[in-house]
Amino acid sequence: MANHISSSCFLHGPFHLLFLLSFAQMVPLTVQTFTGTYGINYGRIADNIPSPDQVVTLLRAAKIRNVRIYDADHSVLKAFSGTGFNLVIGLPNGQLQDMSSNADHALNWVKDNVQSFLPGTPIRGIAVGNEVLGGEDYSLWGELLGAAKNIYNATKKLNLHEQIEISTANSFAVFSNSYPPSSCKFKDSVTQYMKPLLEFFSQIGSPFCLNAYPSLAYASDPEHIDLNYALFQPTKGIYDPKFRLHYDNMLDAQIDAAYSALENAGFNKMEVIVTETGWASNGDPNEAGANMTNARTYNYNLRKRLAKRKGTPHRPKNIVKAYIFAVFNEDSKPGASSERNYGLFKADGSISYDIGFHGLNAARSSHLSLKSISADSMATMIVSLCALMLLIF
Repeated sequence: MANHISSSCFLHGPFHLLFLLSFAQMVPLTVQTFTGTYGINYGRIADNIPSPDQVVTLLRAAKIRNVRIYDADHSVLKAFSGTGFNLVIGLPNGQLQDMSSNADHALNWVKDNVQSFLPGTPIRGIAVGNEVLGGEDYSLWGELLGAAKNIYNATKKLNLHEQIEISTANSFAVFSNSYPPSSCKFKDSVTQYMKPLLEFFSQIGSPFCLNAYPSLAYASDPEHIDLNYALFQPTKGIYDPKFRLHYDNMLDAQIDAAYSALENAGFNKMEVIVTETGWASNGDPNEAGANMTNARTYNYNLRKRLAKRKGTPHRPKNIVKAYIFAVFNEDSKPGASSERNYGLFKADGSISYDIGFHGLNAARSSHLSLKSISADSMATMIVSLCALMLLIF
């Protein structure tokens, strides 16, 4: 049977390709929340950035497939309709208390912001809050789990729970210590909230989402932290005596610190996803390392690191996946100057610095037609579809 299918595909390619394409639409496939290893955060706290439609064009040209937004803005969700991106939307911190206390409101939120846009807009996940635990608003710490449960139960009631992943992003403020990585644990003050949250995420198959910034670690102690270690540049690195492992870059060490904390809490099998990482291209005088050169070096080397599709020293089989922060410099963000200078692109859509992406003006249309598919691409598609058929039958 397998040989017959294989030879048929190559002997009658166009006919069988159309058949397979039609058949594949009838076969339910597992939805992937994150394709490949590289994603980007699309923040919009700005009054001068391109429209969502232009952003879609920009990200297509950059061949970035995984996108996170921090809310569920309908103009953005409409712009991503039919694009094929993997989109994670956010439930803002300001709505956590309402969602935690009222399951009907959570159901309506999912209906309005998720169900009504499916299947056209490829929403793959909901991030319930951002950096809540360890944050300064203690009133939200006890609301996070209830909000996550009610949002998940809403997706389940709407039969979307197998398509939509529920998560929340954590900062390093949840850890008591992260150096060396093997010593990392959750803070005592956080543990009473974190452990039941992790138990719930473990039950529904969600990852631990980490916002990891080597730039912030370096800025906090530039006299004792090697800049090259933070930038993926050649360096002697560090040695973790408990893990008996060498680290040549800080991001890998930060990820393994999170794995250590999870292991200490009893969650050995939970995957860590980096939901934010980046480097500011400008900052205040007291923000060490925040400059264009370091930003370009970090983000360029990060792309190369992720392209290797490998894990960390402590978890070599868990391929590192990361969302870069961010698409644009956001001129309306409060705080230090660095907060407004993390963008890979400027407000007009041009590149902030060259790491291999094209700006908006240089973007070519990414709409595919049969004419635009090369012979090699067509052959690859046929082989892939044949393999799918073999698995099915």
